[in-house]
Amino acid sequence: MDAALTSLEAGMAVPFGGTRVARVSPELAAAFRPGDALVVVQTTGDLLHVPADALALVDLSVGAACDAFATLAGADADAVSAFYDGFAARLADDVSFAPVAAANAADVATARERGRSTTRLELSSAMRTAMVDGLRSWRDNPTRPGALVEAVEHPGWRVEQRRAPLGVVGFVFEGRPNVFADATGVLRSGNTVVFRIGSDALGTARAIVDHALHPALRAAGLPVGAVQLLDSPSRATGWALFSHHRLALAVARGSGEAVAQLGAVARQAGIPASLHGTGGGWLMAGASASPDAFEAAVRHSLDRKVCNTLNVCCVPSTRAAELVPRFLAGLTDAAARRGAAPRLHVAAGSEVHVPADWFARTVSVRRADGERPEPQADVIDVADLGTEWEWEDSPEVALAVVTDLAEAATLCNRYGPRLVASLVSDDPVEHERFYTACDVPFVGNGFTRWV
Repeated sequence: MDAALTSLEAGMAVPFGGTRVARVSPELAAAFRPGDALVVVQTTGDLLHVPADALALVDLSVGAACDAFATLAGADADAVSAFYDGFAARLADDVSFAPVAAANAADVATARERGRSTTRLELSSAMRTAMVDGLRSWRDNPTRPGALVEAVEHPGWRVEQRRAPLGVVGFVFEGRPNVFADATGVLRSGNTVVFRIGSDALGTARAIVDHALHPALRAAGLPVGAVQLLDSPSRATGWALFSHHRLALAVARGSGEAVAQLGAVARQAGIPASLHGTGGGWLMAGASASPDAFEAAVRHSLDRKVCNTLNVCCVPSTRAAELVPRFLAGLTDAAARRGAAPRLHVAAGSEVHVPADWFARTVSVRRADGERPEPQADVIDVADLGTEWEWEDSPEVALAVVTDLAEAATLCNRYGPRLVASLVSDDPVEHERFYTACDVPFVGNGFTRWV
């Protein structure tokens, strides 16, 4: 007979992956209580402790989202449009936004005291405007559940393909408040969503829910269960959410290791996952790249640090003498616009194309834990192109001079996060080769931040 897991013992062997064993630590054994759950990541052997209160919170939230999903199926499309309009209006209104701004200021102050990065956390006026604009774009989006996608006619009968919602989407992200505006877009196609946000931004998230999101749902006549926030700083709620049997899709954004772990938890629970972690955007200069367009793409891809910010730039060796100076100019200009000095990492073998004074010069770089002097440029291993450069004010990026576009695509596929890659080129044939070679869902012809 099946028996409940009520305790763990230090040193206990836990099989994983079919052929390996992980051992229970003394700390895990001491913390585990009856009613708790143990999630064993089959790819790594990570033993994830999910306390009973986290399980209960997730079950309650997912249950509310499931109930709302059923209600949403009969909701009028105009009601969903009214929700987006009302959500946007409340964020745009200074009175209703004031508690959100105050909560965000408190979150930012606390994060700085802890030496945490606040680049993505701060809800600036530009981010606020972008959230409002994003919500209004969802309001005006023509997507509707049940819409006819395609029809195939046969003699005497007909087959139709129609849009249908998935169900409850689980969304785990770190500290970007604007994700609320992005991810509530699932309601447009009839889905509901349960959020888990990092502890740094939890106060901001609560304020958005209380003062803008839920009031907009109520005013539109939609159930508040349609958008649920897991009001807990515990990472265990993310593990519980991504292993919940009623979840239809798991979406994670954040740091590489945490996202990979969440993805593994979802997949072994049979839940499809959409993930993005470490890496940032990649930009390539083609053999026919316009120097002006290339420099502009570099500059505009470094306006602020988010997941689609330029992280690695590849320049063909045949154009290096002309384009590396333009790359450095775009990088320097992007830093000057932020009142900062740029920070450059050069892949080993490419340093001969960068002026020596970049390596000799020391600049002041503001990190999450304060200002520190660092070399303006250094040489890194090619494998370190997989590092996402987390910066506050000083734009930070890596440069690799490559033989050709094929080598650039190979590096992108091997070390990039496979999120966004742009090729600056006027040659349609080059673009076709690049699109075919890069295993990336978003491919462009300019700055990386368009995604």
